[in-house]
Amino acid sequence: MNNDTNQQKNIAGAQSMAQAAGKTGSQNAGSPSTSAETVGADVSAIMKKYDRESNTRIWTGRRKQAIRLLTAAFSLWCIYVTLFATFLEEIRLTSFLALIILLGFLTYPAKKGEQKPDYMPWYDILFMILGTGAFLYFTFNAQNIIQQGTRFAPYKIVIGIVGLLALIEITRRCVGLPILFVALFFLIYALSYGLTNPDFFGRVRYLVRNLFYTKEGIFSTPVNVCSKYIVVFIIFGAFLERTGISAFFIDLANCVAGRFAGGPAKVSVISSALCGMVSGSSVGNTVTTGSVTIPMMKKTGYRPEFAGAVEAAASTGGQIMPPIMGAAAFLMADFVGVPYSAIIVRAILPALLYFTGIFIAVHLEAKRLGLSGIPKDQLPVFRVLVRKIYLLLPLIMLVVWVSGNYMTMQKAASYAIVLSIVVSLFDRQNRISLQKFIDALEAGGRGTITVAAACGVAGIISGCITMTGLANELINGIIAIAGDKLIVALVLTMLCCIVLGMGVPTTANYCIMAATTAPILIRMGVPALAAHFFVFYFGIVADITPPVALAAYAGSAIARSNPMKTAFNASRLAIAVFIVPYVFCFSPALLLIDTNALQVAQIAATSLIGIFGVSAALEGYVFCNMNALTRIVMAAGGILLIDPKPLTDLIGIILIAGGLLYQKAAAGKSRR
Repeated sequence: MNNDTNQQKNIAGAQSMAQAAGKTGSQNAGSPSTSAETVGADVSAIMKKYDRESNTRIWTGRRKQAIRLLTAAFSLWCIYVTLFATFLEEIRLTSFLALIILLGFLTYPAKKGEQKPDYMPWYDILFMILGTGAFLYFTFNAQNIIQQGTRFAPYKIVIGIVGLLALIEITRRCVGLPILFVALFFLIYALSYGLTNPDFFGRVRYLVRNLFYTKEGIFSTPVNVCSKYIVVFIIFGAFLERTGISAFFIDLANCVAGRFAGGPAKVSVISSALCGMVSGSSVGNTVTTGSVTIPMMKKTGYRPEFAGAVEAAASTGGQIMPPIMGAAAFLMADFVGVPYSAIIVRAILPALLYFTGIFIAVHLEAKRLGLSGIPKDQLPVFRVLVRKIYLLLPLIMLVVWVSGNYMTMQKAASYAIVLSIVVSLFDRQNRISLQKFIDALEAGGRGTITVAAACGVAGIISGCITMTGLANELINGIIAIAGDKLIVALVLTMLCCIVLGMGVPTTANYCIMAATTAPILIRMGVPALAAHFFVFYFGIVADITPPVALAAYAGSAIARSNPMKTAFNASRLAIAVFIVPYVFCFSPALLLIDTNALQVAQIAATSLIGIFGVSAALEGYVFCNMNALTRIVMAAGGILLIDPKPLTDLIGIILIAGGLLYQKAAAGKSRR
């Protein structure tokens, strides 16, 4: 068994989907004829290069089993605490991060590269003990610390500094440097300019006290939500993966779209959307589903840059696909103060528009290249596939339990875990045995390390922003530039989100955006929910936007294409994500806010037409190749449909309709 459980999960998913594709005639359909071992090796190498989580220590024998059981026990402890614990919130949060620090040092080495088996340097052991001890000190003295007020002895400030440094170091190891650069900027600003105390050491004491000993720093909303909700859903995702649902999703996608023009690309869009609900990682989703779909697309006739871009764009969209949304849905519910069920309902229409935009682009590309679909005899048989429809039961029941307010989110996720185990009993190959049960708990525990560390650092960032009032300065600056023009504020906010979101995981990404950029739009009169969706979308799109487009680079590694060209292609394919957020800021009805069915239908229809116009313009093809003027007309029509006013809608539809009629006539002439 591989020592890296997260990496093992992705390899296992790639292998199972390769086997699923193999059933459909892998040689002719373009599914790699490579052995499962080769697929696993490729996934392993790519994950190690683009995903920090995959660079782990190598443990063997009894040490490996001990750490494995410790991580599994951590998952069980998290489920127990979130369901049954009644002790102080400070005790829950500090003990949670203490275990994260402990497991983080046991799992992640100080640097990338080949690791010596069963070896942990003395400085890592020392740092692990000190860091874990700092948080446990708070755990066992929580009552006294809460009651003592603002005066802290110097040794307590030293303990706080050690705890903060340990959290930052774990984040560097398993998340990466981009988020730390952001945190470092805010820390330097707080110490240099943001705090009014003239004494530097006084500023340090104030900063450490607020960041480590209060709920304004690392123990603020992100870590609170992570320890209470997100961790249980991560564990649920690990169990769901082991039921074989990924292979089911790709077979289902083949049944739905495989036979149509450019079928493998459409399969990639659908399967990545479905798998993204479970994976919660743009890079992980790209590598897992892409190890099968990208070779299929290349074999069909798509260019390598296009094939890698399709998978990256679709996999990134998995983060905005309800009901999980990369765990950001739970944070958004807490930040905005609305039920989780309201978040996932409002996310459905924008997510569908996003994937429809990608679907339109791959269809037009297939038509332009004259590509065919997968032969019927190489596709899964639906009446056979439908027998495994029971695999969807845990997801369906999770949504029903939560949206119907039958139980709390964490209780619903716990019941869904039990249901995943039950449905696995109907499939001999994917039955969750005791070994798989422990594997799933271990995978859930390890997956939590990265999310919790990133949430902790996001708490440092939001704490610095709150203490220094920097958010108000940023808000006032953008509002001063924008004046009363909402579109200017939206563009500036979009640029901030893309820059701040580069290389940052989904949950931490959203936490940063919610603290820094969402208030800008709220001040401009955008409803709070629409503002939070806007910044969330543009934070996520950083995964495919150059220069730090990790999902696109992972897709290019599988496609063996130029990374930057793949990233630009992915951004072009995901054009819907650059349009839809503007639509729901100008008209929140797209998010089902203060609206009726007729308004929703109208805005959905005009948004879809607009996305089609812009996608067609970027693709340069509908019925035949477009000239430059037609592309400009189609793009202009699509952009006008962003603002859902009757006049702009009418002009936009006329322009797109005119472009299509001209295309149709030009195609007819070329066939004569």
